[in-house]
Amino acid sequence: MEKDIDGTLAKIAAIGYKNVELAGFSMGQSATDEGKIQYFKRSPQELRAAFDRYGLSVISAHVNYKSLSPENFPAVIEASRVLGQTYIINPSVDDEIRKQPDGWKRIAAVLNQAGEMSKKSGIQFGYHNHRFEFAGRKAKSPYDILLEECDPNLVKMEMDLCWIIVAGGDPVKYFERYPGRFPLVHVKDMKKLPPVPAPGAPDPDPLDDMTDVGSGVIDWKRIFTHSKTAGIKYYIVEHDKPKAPFHSLQASYDYLEKLRF
Repeated sequence: MEKDIDGTLAKIAAIGYKNVELAGFSMGQSATDEGKIQYFKRSPQELRAAFDRYGLSVISAHVNYKSLSPENFPAVIEASRVLGQTYIINPSVDDEIRKQPDGWKRIAAVLNQAGEMSKKSGIQFGYHNHRFEFAGRKAKSPYDILLEECDPNLVKMEMDLCWIIVAGGDPVKYFERYPGRFPLVHVKDMKKLPPVPAPGAPDPDPLDDMTDVGSGVIDWKRIFTHSKTAGIKYYIVEHDKPKAPFHSLQASYDYLEKLRF
């Protein structure tokens, strides 16, 4: 995207994708750029024009936790309006914040605050998980804390279906327990699932085992049979470490386009 935005978007559109989600968010910190939002070193206006040229809609974008502060978030909301987004997603929280006393409850309060600000502008706020939200706890997992503490009208969940499964969880159980709270899902696959580490044990990096959707071990039909219960509206194809990105996008699209559930 940074080197060849038009060539990249043309290939994505040619495969058949209609909607995209942005990542690579940055907020200027210098005196001349302070508060300016960019993705791939381009302004929201430049990006919107590029996506419009290829008939692609930006439905959501990932923004970092620091940008959710009352000082920074209005600029994020304005950029999201320019891009035409329906959702703003926080994809992760820094480790030092998560480990603070009652860290996840504090995080939930920040997410609720951002969700309220976003809602007033007509954009839905949400949170995207990794593996650590499902780490073994004697009581509740961080993900359960977020689902209990966050207002379901202000904070939706973008469930990364691969990461919850890699962590040993079952997305269907969450769909049934918290219906309607998962309008976005990340769809990526694994050649094999790594062993779930014991609490406190090293967590191996499984990225080398990631593969195109439909060529791995995840049972997508079983999961998507519960899409209505979950409230899924968008299925976002992702691959963290593709050897050939456009080949991977094509293969995943071909599988999902034919999948019936």
